Amino acid sequence: MEDGMSTGPKAKWWSRPTPGRTARTTPDGPVHAADPADTPPAPEVRGVPDEARTADAASAAGDGTGVAGGTGEAGPQLRSATPEPVALPPTSVPAEPAPSTPSSPQAEPVPSPAAATRPMTPLHEPDPYSTPPYGEPGPWAPAPPVQRPVPTPAHGTVVPPQYAGTDGAGIHAAPGGRFTPPGGPALPPQPPLDARPVPGPIEPAPPAQWVQYDPWGAPHRPLTHPGPPLGAETGRRKNRRGSLLVGAVLLALVAGGIGGGIGSYIERNGGLTRVELPQAGRSGGGRAPDSVAGIAASALPSVVTLHVSGATEGGTGTGFVLDRAGHILTNNHVVAPAGPSGRITVTFSGGETASGEIVGKDSGYDLAVVKVTGVSGLKPLPLGNSDNVQVGDPVVAIGAPFDLSNTVTSGIISAKDRPITAGGEKGDGSDISYVDALQTDAPINPGNSGGPLVDTDAHVIGINSAIRAADSGSSSEGGQSGSIGLGFAIPINQGKRVAEELINTGKATHPVIGVTLDMKYTGDGAKVGAKGADGKPAVTPGGPGAEAGIRPGDVITEVDGRRVHSGEELIVKIRAHRPGDRLDLGLTRGGKDLSISLTLGSATGG
Repeated sequence: MEDGMSTGPKAKWWSRPTPGRTARTTPDGPVHAADPADTPPAPEVRGVPDEARTADAASAAGDGTGVAGGTGEAGPQLRSATPEPVALPPTSVPAEPAPSTPSSPQAEPVPSPAAATRPMTPLHEPDPYSTPPYGEPGPWAPAPPVQRPVPTPAHGTVVPPQYAGTDGAGIHAAPGGRFTPPGGPALPPQPPLDARPVPGPIEPAPPAQWVQYDPWGAPHRPLTHPGPPLGAETGRRKNRRGSLLVGAVLLALVAGGIGGGIGSYIERNGGLTRVELPQAGRSGGGRAPDSVAGIAASALPSVVTLHVSGATEGGTGTGFVLDRAGHILTNNHVVAPAGPSGRITVTFSGGETASGEIVGKDSGYDLAVVKVTGVSGLKPLPLGNSDNVQVGDPVVAIGAPFDLSNTVTSGIISAKDRPITAGGEKGDGSDISYVDALQTDAPINPGNSGGPLVDTDAHVIGINSAIRAADSGSSSEGGQSGSIGLGFAIPINQGKRVAEELINTGKATHPVIGVTLDMKYTGDGAKVGAKGADGKPAVTPGGPGAEAGIRPGDVITEVDGRRVHSGEELIVKIRAHRPGDRLDLGLTRGGKDLSISLTLGSATGG
């Protein structure tokens, strides 16, 4: 905004002619007020009313610095109600009043009495080049007029028409230029400025009317938003919001506590309501006698577990009660670790224990009899007939695999008359057992040795003795290989005869034919050796074989019409009979097939 400045062509300040004059700079010191008597009359300003000239003069006289803005503060404060006049710099053109806009209202200035009576003369001649005051004002530029609005006109002051709408702070004035004070009646309309008489000397305004200038609105009143500032909240709203926040926190805490309690109750009790699953009632416990459960219930009271400890080794096996006298049948390899001074502990199915002693044993049959004393109420396990067994018959094996007593497994008879050999740890063949065994797929593991293999009538048809391991071939259950479904049991018919002999004499007899076999022969059949043990003849003189006409080098191929493929198989077939039984043998001699018949002899086993 340019007040009192020329609007025509403007020359640059450094090309300004200065004939007969030295340029002035802004004085270093303060500007002193001129003497009223020496002050020249004010230049005539055309086109401006007297009131405006008087007001301009009063404004210029009231500055006190000669430069717009005074001391650099937001708005200069007057030091007295009647300021002293100050010499003004010359102007290049007649001063024009600043246009008034509704956005920057100005209150009508109050002329000073001294300014109204004394003319004022500018300090310099007008600038012919109309140089605007760029940078700091020079000596030729007039000081900008100082605007000093008042916040609110006094009661009765006429408001110009352009400000009749509002008071600058959003408060509407009455129509017709009347100012409506807050809480009071509207004032009567005032005549326009042109119709008013020229005012005479008036008293200076009180100092309280001149306040610090705020170009954006009245003090304490926003320009377009009356009321509390944006973003501010009243105490009532703050209190309400704070109450809502506290209530929400309390509600969350209560809900969390209730939820935690309900969750804990559900976790401990399984739900808000007690859950009861449907279940069948208790039965009488009866099972069919021929079922596995019925067989086990009948046989278990007669089965015992044997714990054997010796000087160098020990083991666990199974046995079953033969009679009420306390005789128990088991395998020879179960009790063998006890030796002559070992200890045998017998544990019954009900948990009772007793000490046992060996009555007799035979390594060739892999059978032994142990007796317990001082025990009453024993239940013998009935013996069946192994000759009646058929392949596919269901069977149940009972024992203590890996010392797990009273273990019951079931299966079928997989095969009959399986010739197997077990033992042979001594190396001289004296501990080798030859068994014409029953094969079963009922799981048998180490610890089942000596246990009963029973049929559907809970009658013993075999004594579990050996298993076929996947990595070590046929072996006794004293090994640590697990079951692969190939278990072997000594037929009870053979076990019965051996057990009776062991109980009665302490020794078991073996049926023999009186010949020595060549165990290294690899052909089909069992070959009679050229010489016997210790240089004796291969065919015992006067024995069953010699009487039947058997000679050294003959190959026996059949026993009672069944093929024989090796020497072990011939022994197994012979031991399946009793001494004194009659056998029919088929043999080959010099490429010719021969048939002979003989009566089995007897030899004492070890």
